[in-house]
Amino acid sequence: MPVIRRLTNAETAHRFAIKAAKHGFVPKQKKSDPARLTTQVWGKTFSNPVGLAAGFDKHGEAVDGLFKMGFGFVEVGSITPLPQDGNPKPRVFRLNEDQAVINRYGFNSDGHDAVYERLKSRVAKIEVEEKERSVPHGILGINLGKNKTSENAVNDYVQGVRKFGELASYLVINISSPNTPGLRALQGKEQLQGLLHKVLEERNQLTCNPKPALLVKIAPDLSEQDKIDIAAVVGRPETGADGLIVSNTTVSRPDTLKSKNKQEVGGLSGQPVKELSTKTIQDMYKLTHGRLPIVGVGGVSSGQDAFEKIQSGASLIQLYTVLAYEGPPVVGRIKRELDTILEENGFSSVAEAVGSKFKS
Repeated sequence: MPVIRRLTNAETAHRFAIKAAKHGFVPKQKKSDPARLTTQVWGKTFSNPVGLAAGFDKHGEAVDGLFKMGFGFVEVGSITPLPQDGNPKPRVFRLNEDQAVINRYGFNSDGHDAVYERLKSRVAKIEVEEKERSVPHGILGINLGKNKTSENAVNDYVQGVRKFGELASYLVINISSPNTPGLRALQGKEQLQGLLHKVLEERNQLTCNPKPALLVKIAPDLSEQDKIDIAAVVGRPETGADGLIVSNTTVSRPDTLKSKNKQEVGGLSGQPVKELSTKTIQDMYKLTHGRLPIVGVGGVSSGQDAFEKIQSGASLIQLYTVLAYEGPPVVGRIKRELDTILEENGFSSVAEAVGSKFKS
């Protein structure tokens, strides 16, 4: 991926990376994960807490190649009900000097039907292989979006829950992309209450067992009142979410940015969003009293970055931008560093370290 990055534009490099992973042309993790990295969330056992964020494999094309790289879980999407092209190109920009990316993809998606068939055929293949040897399904998250021209956003998410519930370890209601007009308004208290009520109702009607956990992905650009309102809605015992993903890309532009691409419109990811993301994790952990699992994402490029998010309240971690800059070996490096840091700080497990910043 780093070599491709030097030779071509950002979106072409992204597509090439997906095709390489799809066909297994990625390094395979050779050793089992250290026992210290094993953790349990939503009743599922993760071999390690380092996952791949949505936005990389938007169409569910390369899931098994990504697991091969050593991720503890993989999240695909965002997937919209109907196929859509997204925003005009160019729409992805590297900020090399800042180790960052700005994208305005705009939920480009193959649509529910195409991605469902792709993921369903993957499961069928694995079930055949499992009879011959041990081939785990892997913990798969499916991130749901709305169509740009949809007049009923809630129904778009309900359709997604109905379509993908049987295939997902967890589902994500993505209401925080900055690249779909009006989407972030769904983070408002009343809108979020109505949305959660409908998607939970649909999730609870699924016939699969166990039913997938339901997460909400939020922005880092929230006011203090926004955070309080979201925590009040998602934290309700019977009608709340099962977790949060914190956070999406930011529309802010720190003064420290150096790249000439810093003024491009879209969501900024990578190193410049790290502190903003970690602060939002801390706030949401405190507001939900540590009762709601948080997936921390934004600017993670080292074991120390991952550890800081875990200490701040994240039960799991996701990568994306650093993968574009450093390629597949970064996954193993971050896991090794995190394992060492946990040991040096006296933690025998990831779970012990979650929220430790706030524990005496």
